[in-house]
This record gives sequence, C-alpha cells and structure tokens, in this order.
Amino acid sequence: MPSNESTAPRQHASTGHALPQLPEPTYAERVRTLLSLSTVATLSTLSRKHVGFPFGSLMPYALDAAGRPIFLISNMAMHTQNLKADARASLFIGQAGAGGDPLGAARATLMGYAESVPPEDLAAIRETYLARHETSRYWVDFADFGFFRLQPIDIYYVGGFGVMGWVDPGEYEHAAPDPLADAAAGILAHMNTDHVDSMILLARTHAQLEATEATMTSVDRLGFSLRLKTAEGMKGARINFLREVATPQETRKALVEMVRQAEAAV
Repeated sequence: MPSNESTAPRQHASTGHALPQLPEPTYAERVRTLLSLSTVATLSTLSRKHVGFPFGSLMPYALDAAGRPIFLISNMAMHTQNLKADARASLFIGQAGAGGDPLGAARATLMGYAESVPPEDLAAIRETYLARHETSRYWVDFADFGFFRLQPIDIYYVGGFGVMGWVDPGEYEHAAPDPLADAAAGILAHMNTDHVDSMILLARTHAQLEATEATMTSVDRLGFSLRLKTAEGMKGARINFLREVATPQETRKALVEMVRQAEAAV
C-alpha cells in the first residue's frame, strides 16, 4: 500500500507517549471514503457580480468512477452562471454526523475546474447521478438543467486535530473507499455502547495508556482510533488490527481475538 510519508499526520500535543507510526489508510483513501459517504457539499464559484469573491452554494453531488464530483445544475442558478464565466471552483465536504467538536471531524476541499459533461459521457453520468439522487428524475430532463463535473487539480484533507495534508489528484483517482465505510457508524455505536471496558484494556495493552473512559472515534480496514480519558487529561491512540479486515464480521472477529489476547496477558 502507498504510504503517507509526504503527508504524515502531525502528532497533537495530547496524543500521549511517542509510539512507532502505525500503518493507516492514505489521505487519498480517506478523502475517497469521505466523499463516498456524503451526498451534499458546499460548492464555491467565482462571483461574476463581485469579481474575485467566492460564492458559496449548497450542492448535491455524485461521484464518477474516478471519484470526480458530478453536479446537476440549472442555467438559472447563480453558481452555473459563475462557472460558465470562470470554471475554477472548489468543493468542501465535511464528515456527516460527526457530533462533538466539529473541528475534530474529517473534511476535505477539492479545487479544480467544473465544466459541462461532454456528450459522449452523458448517458453514464446521468445514471450514476440518478442512482445517488433518485428524486432528481423529476427535473433531470428539463431543458435548463445540465450536468457539470469537477476535475480536481489539488485536494486538501483535514482528518481532525493535527491531521492534515495535501493529496495528489492522481492518488485520489486511483484510491478506493475503505471497505468498512458503510458499516463504520454501526461498529462505533456498538463498541461505545457495549464494550468500553474492552477498549480500555486494548488501550493499556497496545498503546500503554491507562484510561478510565474510552470512545472509539473511527475504524477502518487497518485499525481504529480511541479517545481516552486519563489522569493526565484526554489523549488519543491509534491501534491496528492484527490483520486487515474487510467486513463487519471480520472486524468483530479481530476485536474479539485482540481482547482475548490482552486478557490472557494480564
């Protein structure tokens, strides 16, 4: 797997003892995952009325096979008029339903050129978009509506406090969403409701952190992150699975195995 060496996460002051850097999904994978989980973002275009000023719009989107955002927009909309005058734009996507401190949630900004989809791509783009936005069938064939697509030239990712960096558009295009993306919310809810003691044990065994409270804040194919309440304050820890997982069932099996090993070592 490609590494994050060029955009390695910065270690926040409260992350506890210095530990070896553990394998994590690349920033490109994280951005693809983030975009795959949401359907609405903020599109910023360059205003025609106030030259040089960004104009923000709420924008439903879908993704083509290369991860490029697709928009179905009306010629009457201000953002469409702006794009026809200047195709430069950015799309901001935030982590849905993150809760807690919004600055601790993941988000990404894609900058690039948003232009009309060429005729040869329209049939495929139409079906891709309608599969994500079924209600758009009511107006997709109106004469004043058309499909635009954002071709990224650069991407900036923020994964929470101290985790940030630029993502190469080529790496983003070839990345895939994490296989646990759709199931992650359910896994987190289950662990945080029923298995706090197990997470405290795993934090002690794998991160050498003594905690009185633990919350799983993210999970992916390689591991998970914990927010821990310790005698020294709140700390964060990344713990990797013993092997890569791809399904909720494999995730449960890996966690059970890790807890049993930790219990046996006590």
